Amino acid sequence: MWRFVPRVFTGLRARLVLGFLLIASITLALVLVGVPRLLDAYFLQQAQDDLNRRTQEVGIFVTQAILGYQTGNGAPRALLEGDPPQISPGLNQALGTADSGSVHDFAERVAEANVTVEIVDAANPDSVVYRLDAPVGGEVAQAGQQREQLTSEDRPSEITFVDSFWSQSNAVAPKRIVKIWLSDPYTYRAQTLNSILAVMAVAAVIALLIAVIASILIANRLSNPIRRLAGAARELSEGQLDTRVTPPSNSREMAELTTAFNAMAERVQASIEYIRRDRDRSRDFLADVSHELKTPIAALRTFNELLTEGQVKDKATEDEFLEQSRQQIDRLDWLATNLLELSKLESGLVLLDLRPDDLRAVVESAVQQAQPAARRKGVKIDISAPDEPIRQPHDPLRMGQVLGNLLGNAIKFTPRGGQVHVTLEATDSGAELRVADTGVGIDAAELPHVFDRFYRGAQAHESRAAGSGLGLSIVRSIVEMHNGRVAISSTPGKGTEVSVDLPRDVGVSSPAAGPA
Repeated sequence: MWRFVPRVFTGLRARLVLGFLLIASITLALVLVGVPRLLDAYFLQQAQDDLNRRTQEVGIFVTQAILGYQTGNGAPRALLEGDPPQISPGLNQALGTADSGSVHDFAERVAEANVTVEIVDAANPDSVVYRLDAPVGGEVAQAGQQREQLTSEDRPSEITFVDSFWSQSNAVAPKRIVKIWLSDPYTYRAQTLNSILAVMAVAAVIALLIAVIASILIANRLSNPIRRLAGAARELSEGQLDTRVTPPSNSREMAELTTAFNAMAERVQASIEYIRRDRDRSRDFLADVSHELKTPIAALRTFNELLTEGQVKDKATEDEFLEQSRQQIDRLDWLATNLLELSKLESGLVLLDLRPDDLRAVVESAVQQAQPAARRKGVKIDISAPDEPIRQPHDPLRMGQVLGNLLGNAIKFTPRGGQVHVTLEATDSGAELRVADTGVGIDAAELPHVFDRFYRGAQAHESRAAGSGLGLSIVRSIVEMHNGRVAISSTPGKGTEVSVDLPRDVGVSSPAAGPA
């Protein structure tokens, strides 16, 4: 059905306006239909009551006229004369006729309705002895009055008189009943009802206009926050991740919805920015890996071609080529091992083997493994550790990997004659491990990024730019799996210090790891 409705009426605001107008129109229609009927019945009852009241007034006037006639001139007079009884001429003259007389004048001036007077014998109520009809003329009606089909016959004014003069002697005076009623009065009922209907129609139009304005304002107030949310969602889908919506103050529900939308937008923006940064780092890393792979692959290809083509005749040169080939193969193996290791750590595939062993053993083992490289580089390594064991849960293999990476970096960035100092000490919350060197140091601008994946330094010609940039990322992942913290401080030209804080209460933070 909605496909036949214009698009301007299919929006939420238009539907709200139409809904408000429909409710207002139905309400006004019910009022305009029901109220006039109630008023008409009320005014009709009022006209009937007023007609009955005037009937009583006319009855009083007729009674006074009959009594005045009976007692006039000091001698009693009969109301009816003859057999069969007929109205006496004097009484007929006192009441008047249909066109003139007291009753006629009273009908036009007071009753404003047709007046009927009947006299019957009490002994025979069904026999009308006398009847006087005094119709009211149209010239009596005032502006706005109309005739009504009403009569007071259901409540006639009845007066019983004793005919005090009777011609037959020794007879009881008969009783006469005088009935008076009014009919077809002039009233203002129709004019009053029409005036009220006109006022109600004008009021209905004004109310409808007010309803239109109010419905538009209310619809805008309700729909504008939704429209802003829809627009913000559309902008967000188009890539404008900084789009936010101000929560409205007039609706708690819309404010909660807007707050939830903004929180969702914040998370989406953070996720997209993280993905973008990760994508950029991955792209840089792939470029670096490609560059790293080119050198050993090219060297291996050259050595292989020279050896297979028989161009190397000297045994010493052949042995040198084979040794260089072995070193390049070790370099490829190291790169692949670090990539696989970081991938497993970040994907939660590594389970910690937590043991309450002495941390001094891990430090001594890592230093012992790093000593050959330090001696070749001409760097001295010393250890500072307490005499008492420092026991707390840790994974010896992974912590050895942490120390191995830190010592490898320290040796690589420390010039000949330098020194690397390893410190292990107990703290109130666990243990702290520090590796300090007297190497080239790191610029302050690079310190926030050294633990990022694939980050190798901004200066490509410096020694820190060598390698894949995965060592410190592996260190941070392993330390965080131990619920620990790793921090770095450095002064260019003076050296670098990396500190690792391990808490005594170690929880398994790897998503894939179970209870250790």
